[in-house]
Amino acid sequence: MHKLSLLSLVAGLSLVTQPLVAETLKTEKATLDMQTLSSGLNHPWAMQFLPDGSLLVTERAGYMRYISKTGEKSEAITGLPAVHAKGQGGLLGLVLDPDFAKNSTIYFSFSEPREGGVNATAVASATLDGQTLKNVKVIFRQAEAIDSNYHYGGRLAFTPAGELFITMGDRGSRRDDAQKLSGHFGKIVKVNKDGSPAAGNPFANQSDAKADIWSYGHRNLQGAAIHPQTGALWTHEHGPQGGDEINIATAGKNYGWPVITYGEEYGGGVIGVKSKAGLEQPLHYWVPSIAPSGMSFYTGTQINGWQNNLLVGSLKFGQLVRLELTGDKVSHEERIRIGARIRDVQAGPDGAVYLLTDEDDGKLLRLSPQ
Repeated sequence: MHKLSLLSLVAGLSLVTQPLVAETLKTEKATLDMQTLSSGLNHPWAMQFLPDGSLLVTERAGYMRYISKTGEKSEAITGLPAVHAKGQGGLLGLVLDPDFAKNSTIYFSFSEPREGGVNATAVASATLDGQTLKNVKVIFRQAEAIDSNYHYGGRLAFTPAGELFITMGDRGSRRDDAQKLSGHFGKIVKVNKDGSPAAGNPFANQSDAKADIWSYGHRNLQGAAIHPQTGALWTHEHGPQGGDEINIATAGKNYGWPVITYGEEYGGGVIGVKSKAGLEQPLHYWVPSIAPSGMSFYTGTQINGWQNNLLVGSLKFGQLVRLELTGDKVSHEERIRIGARIRDVQAGPDGAVYLLTDEDDGKLLRLSPQ
C-alpha cells in the first residue's frame, strides 16, 4: 500500500532544490507572498494533497508524480493506462477516495484512445503503491467516442456520501447532443465508486436516458467543487466566445447549452438566445470569457477575508479570481494578476493557496500571507 511518508519515495525524488523567491501580491483583503515551489511540469492539470502534506499531480501529457512539501518532484508514477494526449486531451482530473487513508485508492480522468482512431473521456480507479499504480480499473467510459481533441470536461468531485461526480464536455463538434439524455456529451454524471449509477439519479427510470446522468445542457465543465457547508456541487464551464458560467449543478436540471448562452460564435455570430423558460440561468457569468479552470472553496484561516470564498483560475488572463458569496449568490469579484495560465487551484492543509500553471514548464505556486 502507499506509504504516507515521503521517506519511502526518496529514491524517486529529484532532490535538486532551488531557493524560493517570493513575489508580493497586493490583494483587496491581504498582502500575499507568491512562491514558486516547483517547476518543470508538463502542462499540469490537477493536484490533490496527500495525508502527509505532499501533493499528487497529473500532467496532461500523460504523467503523474509526487511533489513534496518543499517542492521536490518524483519520477513519473508507472502503471497508467494508455492516454490520448493531443489538443485538450490527456491525463486530466484527480481525486482521492474518501477512505484514502485506509485503502490508498485514487480516481483519475483521462482521454481514452479507442479503436478506429476515436477517443472519449474515461475515469479509472487505482491503488497508489509508492511509485506504481496497481489494480487499475476503468470504472466509467463516456458512451460516445469521436475523433476530436476538444472539450473533455474531466473534473471529479466526491459527495459527502461517497458518490462520484464526473464532468464532461460536448467534444466541440457535438453541441446539440448536450440536450439529449441518450448520451454523455455535455453532461454531469453521478456514479458509485465502481462506476455504477448512483441511487436516486433523476433519469434512472427513464428508458431513453442514461441512468448515470445528473444534469445536462453543459458545454465544457472544467471546474467542480463541493460546497463545504451545503454539500452542493458547484461547477463552472467554458462558454464559446464569452459566456463562461458558474452553476450549482442540481439533479435533473437543464443548463441550456446550446439553446441559451451569453456567448457567441468564435469570430462573431449568434448562438441561441440568452434565456428560455425551463432552462437554468447561470449563477454568475463572464463576458468576455476568462477561460476558467480549476476551482475550490477556501476554508482555511491563514488568509483573512478569504474564508468560504470561491477561488477560480483563469487560463485566458492569467488570473486568480476570488468570488465572495452571499448565500448562493456572488456578491463581489476580485481578479488577482498571477501572470501565467492557471490550470488548477487548491486550498492546502496549511492554509495557503496552491496554483498550477498550464505551461511547457509548468509551475506549482504557493500563495500565503506576507
